[in-house]
Amino acid sequence: MTDSATSTATPDSSTAPVVARTRDEMRAARAALAGADVAVVMTMGALHEGHAQLLREARRAAEHVILTIFLNPLQFGPKEDLSRYPRTFDDDMRIATDAGVDIVFAPTPDVVYPDGDPGVRVSAGPLGDVLEGASRPGHFDGMLTVVGKLLHLTGARRAFFGQKDAQQLLLIRRMVRDLDFPVDVVSVPTVREPDGLALSSRNTYLTDSDREVALCLSRALTAGADQTAYGPSAIRRAAREVLVEEPLALVDYLVLVHPSTLQDVPEWYRGEALLAVAARVGTTRLIDNTPILVGPGGGRLDVFSQPESGSIPARPAAG
Repeated sequence: MTDSATSTATPDSSTAPVVARTRDEMRAARAALAGADVAVVMTMGALHEGHAQLLREARRAAEHVILTIFLNPLQFGPKEDLSRYPRTFDDDMRIATDAGVDIVFAPTPDVVYPDGDPGVRVSAGPLGDVLEGASRPGHFDGMLTVVGKLLHLTGARRAFFGQKDAQQLLLIRRMVRDLDFPVDVVSVPTVREPDGLALSSRNTYLTDSDREVALCLSRALTAGADQTAYGPSAIRRAAREVLVEEPLALVDYLVLVHPSTLQDVPEWYRGEALLAVAARVGTTRLIDNTPILVGPGGGRLDVFSQPESGSIPARPAAG
């Protein structure tokens, strides 16, 4: 897979996208696109500047862009309120039009799952049981199942996803590789507010006071990234100290892990790593992360250089 942009297509933002809501409409709209260079950006709606950046990157890289808006019920657990998720279709369409999207595929659950709850799903495996998967059992199985279906239904050859959902991005890459999907998965750096808060549709749930508390997540990541030259313990300690100072943020996890295995990196490790945090602020669960390079000359990264391969190497021999 590649993260490179190879085209400089210019969108025509004056033309609204074609809206397809059924499989037949999607098939017809896709067939009308000239050429096979099609990128897809998958969302659950409630678009923000982070999604807009994904769409712009897709439009620069590909001849045509499809945006999917689908609130996937398989990704919501029994304690998560699907009805609470924001729905802003008119605003979403304005963002899609400005980004030069060709097709907006906005199906209902009965279109994506015509037989009801699917009897066959894609399993995320062990990587789907840790971090976010430990807090949201079955979430990643539901995510991979719908991503696989939407890749088939849209016929896209490039798919753009944000680095903010790092575990999701890793699992999609693994699915594409392990199941031989003919798709390039492209990662796009996390988009943040000027004060550092990572953009998320869930930010709309935050009160003004909650939002101030939520800034401790990005501050913790920054503090940790500032210690990359001194090794994993220093990185974890600096990030943890920021979180401890904010008692209203109920931390689920703070980890420094290998980007391909999600295993904690040992103290002697030097190389690319994922510093990730999850916490509940008020009634909202937030996640954030940053790729970093651990070791002398290290620091914060936008995306990983080789996100699909590698593992924690054996400990170097003493001396």
